[in-house]
Formats: sequence, structure tokens, C-alpha cells
Amino acid sequence: MGRLTVLALRAVIVVLLAGSVFVQAVMVPLLADDLKGLDTDFAYLRTPFLVITVLGIVTVQVVLVCVWRLVTMVRRGTVFSHAAFRYVDVVIGAVVAAALLVFALGVVLAPGEAVAPGVVLLLGGVGVAVLGVALIVLVLRMLLAQAVARDVEAAQMQAELDEVI
Repeated sequence: MGRLTVLALRAVIVVLLAGSVFVQAVMVPLLADDLKGLDTDFAYLRTPFLVITVLGIVTVQVVLVCVWRLVTMVRRGTVFSHAAFRYVDVVIGAVVAAALLVFALGVVLAPGEAVAPGVVLLLGGVGVAVLGVALIVLVLRMLLAQAVARDVEAAQMQAELDEVI
């Protein structure tokens, strides 16, 4: 991966992390204040909605930090090692957690008249889509495992060849 590509990706990650911290520090409290004005019939939604929002932002931050670490490993040429699996596994876990949070939001909003049934159905679809992203990352993890195995095999063959020569 080229130096410019790494720099651009890191710039995007920094902007996204800064934006997520801004949302946590400024927007979530403003949202909490706005939700104080909810009708008393829907007041029970305030806390679960805020908790799900904050945890959703945390899952995004975890993914961004892991991608930063993987980009660092790519730049150093060490991504095809067993150390990379730790970050990929954390990404998969965070994406699955995000999907569960979307499903939880649908469950919280489903009873009563808080939102239209179509919104709950849309949340279910978004949850399935996020799980699809987790499956894609899982497939990429399998490809990484194959690449690491090939790299180890190539190193062993090179060592044997060096002994012969």
C-alpha cells in the first residue's frame, strides 16, 4: 500500500473518530435534552434509545481503531501474521454488536405507537445488512488466514532451498 494511500486513509479515520467523539460529547447530550420533551406515553424510550446510540458510536470507534492498527501493519509489511487476526476478530465482534444494537432498537420501538411498523421493519433490514457486513469481514478473515498460511509455507520452502544451495 502506498504512502499516500495510507496517509489518506488515516486522515479519513481521524476525521471519523473526531466526528464520533463530537457526537458523543455534544450531540448525544442535546438529543437527551430533546427527548425530555417526549410525550409521557413514550418517556420509557428515552434511556434505551440513548444507551443504544452511545453503544453504537462505541462500536464504530472500535472498528476505526482496529482499521488504524491494520493499516499500520500493512504499511510495515506485517499484516500477514497472526497478530492481525486479533484486530480482525475485534472488528467482526464490533460489527455483530452493532447489528444486535440495531435489532435491540427495533425491539424497543416495536411495542406501542412510538413509530410506524414500517420503521421497525426497516430496522430489521438494517440489522440484517450490518450482519452481512460482519459475514463479509469473516470471509476476508478467512482469506487472511490463507495468506498467512501461504506466507509461512513460502518461508519454510525458502529455508529448505537455502539449505540445499
